[in-house]
Amino acid sequence: MKSYRIAPSILSADFARLGDEVRRVIDSGADFIHFDVMDNHYVPNLTVGPLVAQAIKPYCRRADGSPVPLDVHLMVEPVDALAQMFADCGADIISFHPEASRHVDRTLQLIRAAGCRAGLVFNPASGLEVLDYVLDKVDLVLIMSVNPGFGGQGFIAEALRKIALVRQRLDAYRQHSGREVLLEVDGGIKVDNIAAAAAAGADTFVAGSAIFGQPDYAAVIAALRAELARVA
Repeated sequence: MKSYRIAPSILSADFARLGDEVRRVIDSGADFIHFDVMDNHYVPNLTVGPLVAQAIKPYCRRADGSPVPLDVHLMVEPVDALAQMFADCGADIISFHPEASRHVDRTLQLIRAAGCRAGLVFNPASGLEVLDYVLDKVDLVLIMSVNPGFGGQGFIAEALRKIALVRQRLDAYRQHSGREVLLEVDGGIKVDNIAAAAAAGADTFVAGSAIFGQPDYAAVIAALRAELARVA
């Protein structure tokens, strides 16, 4: 059976109780903690920085002590200095938008040299061409199913076609390299569309308001997994 990961986005959490929110959502079955970084420059919003990542890192553990990856999505420009700061503050995965870096290959190398997995993020209207030249340095591809900048937006259905195109690339790459690259989708993911995203080829799902906007996190995550279980 295919392995799927649920990555709640703390952008929709209660920031006054952030540590408790992280612990609660992990206890409810989260696989990753997704951490959205916006700079009011690359995107029209301002969120949180490396010190917040450092503060919540100790909470990114299951009850048995096993770690839960801190999945940092940089919506910033330029990228390199902040990527290094987040690596130093405990990020496990750092993803960025290729158009925000002058030298995508160099930025990917920097992230991996800092001990993190590296990801590339593609906006709804962004082409995928850069991916063909750097797959050997990519550990995760993130497809945005909303325009980046704000939580709570509706899912853009055309993202399903882009997910399918990336899945073809990743499957072909795995066949000759033996290396698995995660395919994540972020934006408007809910119980009623997660199965479609999985059927298109995604294996990791960012959900913000769909989880944190509900009183019972465990029930929502269980419902998301039930939908994923229906995907062949």
